[in-house]
Amino acid sequence: MTVTSTQSIRRTVIPARREASEAAATRSRAWTRLLDEVRKAGQYTTTAEAERVTRIVLSALGGHVVGDERVALARALPPEAARVVASQIPVTRPQTAAEFVDGVAARIEGATPATARWDVSSVLGVLPDLVGDDLIDRVLRELPPGYALLFGKAELVPPAAR
Repeated sequence: MTVTSTQSIRRTVIPARREASEAAATRSRAWTRLLDEVRKAGQYTTTAEAERVTRIVLSALGGHVVGDERVALARALPPEAARVVASQIPVTRPQTAAEFVDGVAARIEGATPATARWDVSSVLGVLPDLVGDDLIDRVLRELPPGYALLFGKAELVPPAAR
């Protein structure tokens, strides 16, 4: 026996708060802006390629930035990028900048140290304008010497003691 009802079921749709949807759109625009800047800096032909490289480089960086600087960097980045950085397990031993680039090269199919350096610099080089020089300077103080150039900054070496 089949029972059918002619009564319609009322469903209530609760509209999203305008502020919440505007905030989500702003966050999405920030991620898109980051990818556009990386695409331009790296001369990538597609946004998808820029996104792939951005995720790989930020995930590698996320393991090397720890403590307050990691928290500050995650807060300053678009949420999508912040999740990539913050989800990484900290490395057990600091890597030189060259080792960092080699590690990125190992994650990118067909990459050489030269192309990986280009990719790393294309991503890290746009961060100072996005999150501010002060924060990047704090991050650089926590990293071994040699990383500044990857961020597009000069590395000032203190004068040798006489």
